[in-house]
Amino acid sequence: MALKSFIEVSPDSHFPIQNLPFGIFKPEPASPPRPGVAIGDYVLDLSTISVSGIFDGPFLSGSDCFLQPNLNKFLALGRPAWKEARAKLQNLLSADEATLRDNPSLREKSLVPMSKVEMLLPIAIGDYTDFFSSMHHARNCGIMFRGPENAINPNWFQLPIAYHGRSSSIVVSGTEIIRPRGQGHPSGNSPPYFGPSRKLDFELEMAAVVGPGNELGKPVDVNEAGDHIFGLVLMNDWSARDIQAWEYVPLGPFLGKSFGTTISPWIVTLDALEPFACNSPKQDPQPLPYLAEKTSKNYDISLEVQIKPAGQEDSCVVTRSNFNHLYWTVTQQLAHHTINGCNLRPGDLLGTGTISGPEPESYGCLLELTWNGQKSLSLKGATRKFLEDGDEVIISGCSKGDGYNVGFGTCTGKILPSL
Repeated sequence: MALKSFIEVSPDSHFPIQNLPFGIFKPEPASPPRPGVAIGDYVLDLSTISVSGIFDGPFLSGSDCFLQPNLNKFLALGRPAWKEARAKLQNLLSADEATLRDNPSLREKSLVPMSKVEMLLPIAIGDYTDFFSSMHHARNCGIMFRGPENAINPNWFQLPIAYHGRSSSIVVSGTEIIRPRGQGHPSGNSPPYFGPSRKLDFELEMAAVVGPGNELGKPVDVNEAGDHIFGLVLMNDWSARDIQAWEYVPLGPFLGKSFGTTISPWIVTLDALEPFACNSPKQDPQPLPYLAEKTSKNYDISLEVQIKPAGQEDSCVVTRSNFNHLYWTVTQQLAHHTINGCNLRPGDLLGTGTISGPEPESYGCLLELTWNGQKSLSLKGATRKFLEDGDEVIISGCSKGDGYNVGFGTCTGKILPSL
């Protein structure tokens, strides 16, 4: 019989008892931030649950990890503690467990309507790396800028390409993004263009949240990398394509990326996603031994992007993709990141790169959808080549189980005019 909570959860909710994603929230504006899990239309306050002594297992008993303003201390405890917390919370919230169900005082203190809370960044992000792991995205970009004969560089099939991003400008869903200014390609013999970006774009991504790190100089084995990943979030790595195109040779992205990256507030654990694990694409050529996984898996997570044009009430779906389109897995990404001895730390964020599928309707950014502005998207009366001021981008992601969903909620951001 399917696991069921005493809390009423609608069939289309992203947050049934099978999910229980972790986040950081404030129940009231003056309240200090605290950890919580999403259940239906409520947030369960883990600080209250922790103080009540419910976490009495060997890994969490006596721990103050749920009395912190972020999840980093909990992430550092590792998979045994994560599994213990998940099992305890699923039991606590189940329909046949009386501890919380039949305690009106504890229920009132610990269950907060989601509509009343303020969601914050769930982790203190020390470092952020953005990968380039979708073959379809890599091929499309290569065709656009280098031609079909040299669409994907040979090294792309040998290692997960990445660059080091800017963690200080990562913001939680709902934060407005100011259109960046910068330089663009000069016309003829003129000086470079300088001003607000004319090619502002979204990027449909997800990101892995690092749990226990590794010591400097000691790489993580690819077959143990899953124990270093707590879960996944939705991510929009906003991109100023004109700034990026002018600056990226020879050292890669800089100001075209670092002005803002948005993540969803709820971290969905790999344990919750396990029922949706699927085979990853066949890798040809075979990866080098340090990237060769005994079990190579992705997850079946349906992804969707909507744009709500400035001044309009309704949003339009512009792309539908899936996490399972990634060529390089998140565990390969983490193992490669550490193979040189680089030390990861709890709360580090590893972006997947734009997740594009093989069909035009599954392309993960406007650069691909409009083929770098050569054609326009029709959005219920409006047209777009790139994002305009006032446009709002809404990313959602969800895995569909038998009578339930394991979802991520949404990752949203609205474009404000350049200062």
